[in-house]
Formats: sequence, C-alpha cells, structure tokens
Amino acid sequence: MEAWFEKLKAEFELNFIKGNRWRYLWEGLGNTLLITFLALLMGVVIGVLIAMVRSTYDKTVSTTPHKTIGSRLFGLLNGFCRVYLTVLRGTPVVVQLMIIYFVIFASSDNGVLVAALAFGLNSGAYVAEIIRGGIMSIDNGQFEAGRSLGFNYVSTMRYIIIPQAFKNVLPSLMNEFIALLKETSVAGYVAVQDLTKGGDIIRSRTYSPFMPLIAVALVYLALVMFFSWLVSKLERRLRSSDH
Repeated sequence: MEAWFEKLKAEFELNFIKGNRWRYLWEGLGNTLLITFLALLMGVVIGVLIAMVRSTYDKTVSTTPHKTIGSRLFGLLNGFCRVYLTVLRGTPVVVQLMIIYFVIFASSDNGVLVAALAFGLNSGAYVAEIIRGGIMSIDNGQFEAGRSLGFNYVSTMRYIIIPQAFKNVLPSLMNEFIALLKETSVAGYVAVQDLTKGGDIIRSRTYSPFMPLIAVALVYLALVMFFSWLVSKLERRLRSSDH
C-alpha cells in the first residue's frame, strides 16, 4: 500500500509539480471558460433573432392569405433561418470548427476568438429552437393584451413576450450552456490550448496519460456539477415565483 502511494505521489509530482506543468491545465481552463461564455453570448443573440423571425413567420406571415412584397421577403428570411438551422444542427461541431479556422479565418492567429465564433454559431442554432419553443408557448392573448396597451408587434415582443419566454426556457438555456462547455473540449483540433489540450500537452511531456487525463475529467465533472447545481437552484426559484 505504501509503495502504491509513493508511486502515485511520484506520478503527481511528475505531471503537475515538475516544470510547473499544472499551468497547462490552469491556462487551458481559462481559455475553456472564455470560449464557452463568449460562445454562449453570441448564441443567445443569434438565437433570439432567429427565434423572433421564425415565430413571427409562423404566427402572422404564414397565416396571411394575401401575400405582400413584405411578407414574401420575410418568407425568404425565414427560409434562410431554416437553412442555417439545418446546416448547423446537421453537421458535427468539430467539422464546423475546422472549416471556420482553416478555411474562413485561415489567416487569423487568434484561435480562441475563432473557436468562440464557431461554437457561438453552432450554439445559436440550438438556442434559437429553445427560445422559439418558449415564444410559441405564450398564449396569443398576451399579444392581444399588448395591442390593447398600444404596443406594436415589435414592442409587444420586446416588453411582453420575450421576457416571459426567457423565464420559461431559462433552465433549458442553462443546460445548453453546460452542453456547450463540454463541446469546447474539441477546440484542441485547431491548436487552441483549452483544458483538454492542456492535459494532452502534459501527457506528451511525461508519457504518463493516466494522471493528466483523469485530472481533466475531474475538472470538467466539477464544472458540470457546479453549473447543474445552479440550474436546479434556478428552477426552484422560478417555480416558487410562479406561486
């Protein structure tokens, strides 16, 4: 038992203490969180815009018997959004990441921002459907209430519908954030030193895969457990506010 403990201690010192190799994990964790938060912000903005376009088309334009030029243009915009959702949700995120990094932004040397852009575009497709579901779940009487208060359609969406929809889908958005956090583990494919890449760098220096990979897994697990706890707390608070 003592020999096993000494071996484990030596492995720990080799992988994390010697040469300050723990810094690879620390720097990688910072990049992982930065990519995740930037991608989430971008995804929410894209998701809200697409959700508004698609829900507006479904609630108003598609039910209008007489098509005007404006409604036809809005239909084209809705079609573009559908193509965006189909492509981004139908292809692997790692392939999208490599296309954006090696093809579209091949001359860029800021891998973190490029990765955040790639994951943000991908997340936006999923956030859009989450928020659209929240908007479509709002009773049409809320739209009529907004009109009776003198709001136009945009103001009704901004002040009445979107806040209620966000409240309904906030737990789902937080779960998307957790999934996004884990998806960023493939950022190392484009030479971004994220948390997973940091562990892989340590493994390549020490030729000892067990300790750094287990450390990476434990850090991800701790992050997911922490954010899952926040989601559950948020859900309880939202339920209590409904009463």
